[in-house]
Amino acid sequence: MPAVNYQAVLFDLDGTLLDTAPDFAIALNQLLARKERPPLTEAAIRAIVSNGSAGLIAHAFNCTEEDAEFEAIRSEFLEVYLDNLCQQTRPFPGIETLLKQLGAQGTPWGIVTNKPSLYTQVILDELKLQPAPGSVVCPDHVEHAKPHPEPVLLGCKQLGSEPQHTIYVGDHRRDIESGRDAGTITIAAAYGYIDDDHPQTWGARHLVNHVDELTALLF
Repeated sequence: MPAVNYQAVLFDLDGTLLDTAPDFAIALNQLLARKERPPLTEAAIRAIVSNGSAGLIAHAFNCTEEDAEFEAIRSEFLEVYLDNLCQQTRPFPGIETLLKQLGAQGTPWGIVTNKPSLYTQVILDELKLQPAPGSVVCPDHVEHAKPHPEPVLLGCKQLGSEPQHTIYVGDHRRDIESGRDAGTITIAAAYGYIDDDHPQTWGARHLVNHVDELTALLF
């Protein structure tokens, strides 16, 4: 018997379903080289990936969003990242097996991410996860991105599941806040891109340190 009862499962993308940090590292270091700045280690980049492109640029170039050059650098970074979306991005170990198990029992699954659809769809088209997600919600599909509950509620609607019978898995506080406020069963993925935050303080219903622990909860 699974540890939780559910009708559908929603996942955050970066740091929960997919390990995208290596391609962020490739793109950011290409840009740093272009600007004649020293590279950052993948470990350093992995620790701040969950802060998005703005966080990466602020850290790598020691600037803030208020600085005059910030948006130009960020735009250039996103262009480089678009050219390197699927170099090394892969599902976390165990995720593909987990998805197949969901498919075998007829449980729909989907993605709720703050990654714009321009990047998300290219990655999904390349990886061809099976079974395919029944819902993919990006910030350009809603009025309010996470931590607002709107994206998770849309994911539930698209999967045809009630929020209280839907699991939402994420590796950031905003994921858990979004899922909790939407009324879903939240699971904190502590194996993801955790910087200096403490997942046990997020208020998730469950916390897992590895995909194997997530699989044990679901099956």
